[in-house]
Amino acid sequence: MAVHQIIEIPDPRLRTISAPVAEVTDATRALVADMFDSMYAARGIGLAAIQIGVPERVLVIDLQEDGEDGKPVKAPRVFINPEIVETAPDLSVYTEGCLSVPDQYADVERPATCRVRWLDEQGGAHDEQLEGLLATCIQHEMDHLEGIVFIDHLSRLKREMVLKKLAKARKAAA
Repeated sequence: MAVHQIIEIPDPRLRTISAPVAEVTDATRALVADMFDSMYAARGIGLAAIQIGVPERVLVIDLQEDGEDGKPVKAPRVFINPEIVETAPDLSVYTEGCLSVPDQYADVERPATCRVRWLDEQGGAHDEQLEGLLATCIQHEMDHLEGIVFIDHLSRLKREMVLKKLAKARKAAA
């Protein structure tokens, strides 16, 4: 298990369409472990394999929602070859961020719920209706599998503003 560097915009690898996983193997499980390590180290709640340079249809999510004691509870989930089967006509707006667009946030409108099919890290098949933040997060991460970054959902003006803020932050940090 290892922490990998998260690829950031404008790296062209983020525009790669990821390939399906032919078979869930020990190598797939090792990738998943590395992805969780990398996501937790970066303090994220979701990560697609392409964000660490692996163009495979694998993503991990852990919303780390607060438990009764107010401390985040880890509930890691693995999605291999996920596909959205159905989306609700109702839309919701969530202020999204992305480890590949560090410290930048913007409102993105997406279907409020979605039905998703996927394999877990043991190769078991799942089919579930997702809602709330989990529905938003899986749609965001699945966009990465298609070479789409959340800022692509913004108007041209808002996207340019986010990219300018990111450039300014990078310049200040250099």
